Amino acid sequence: MPITFQAPATLLKTIATQAKAQRLAANLTRRTLAEKSGVAEASIKRFETTGQISFHSLLKLAFALNCMDDFNRLFAEKPPQTITDLQTTQRQRGSL
Repeated sequence: MPITFQAPATLLKTIATQAKAQRLAANLTRRTLAEKSGVAEASIKRFETTGQISFHSLLKLAFALNCMDDFNRLFAEKPPQTITDLQTTQRQRGSL
């Protein structure tokens, strides 16, 4: 699996660009996406131009654009890589 690193600001813009591409591929205007998703048209415009959006609104847009599956992997548990990983018990809380 290739490893890629992006700064948070770069990733925000990448996600916004991909969301806009999905909107256009679905032949939706910002206004129709706003009506379909419940996210204000101005918020969609700000997201597409700056990458800034609340997580809740991002989920609404993903749902409206049929892209929710991508969020299921966001913080998914990673499979063990070594025998030591298999033998290690899962932590219930963090420590300093």
